[in-house]
Amino acid sequence: MSGHLDEVLDVTFTTNGSKVVTASADGTSRLFDVSSGACEVNFIGHKDEISKVAVHPYGNRIMTASCDKTARIWDMNNGECLQILGGHSDEIFSCAFNYEGDIAITGSKDNTCRIWKC
Repeated sequence: MSGHLDEVLDVTFTTNGSKVVTASADGTSRLFDVSSGACEVNFIGHKDEISKVAVHPYGNRIMTASCDKTARIWDMNNGECLQILGGHSDEIFSCAFNYEGDIAITGSKDNTCRIWKC
């Protein structure tokens, strides 16, 4: 699995384990097929490196956390940005969905966590 132009900072499997989502210092996230290694979707829109990626519990969305002070929720099938989570005053290093997938949380270098309705 290759294609990023800078270091890969985080990886996670999708809920069914057939795909891998990456987060890179090149400011993109990618969805790879595990069996073929092919990149299926490029998630492009952040203005700085992506430090963390999380998969929605239903397996249809991902969330990326970036040093551009935003997190984004993406449609996993087509790479469309569905929601931009802005409000932190510094880099975001962590993100997660709750078990139901209707709430997200982000953690930032600004010493705060924020809870978001998805």
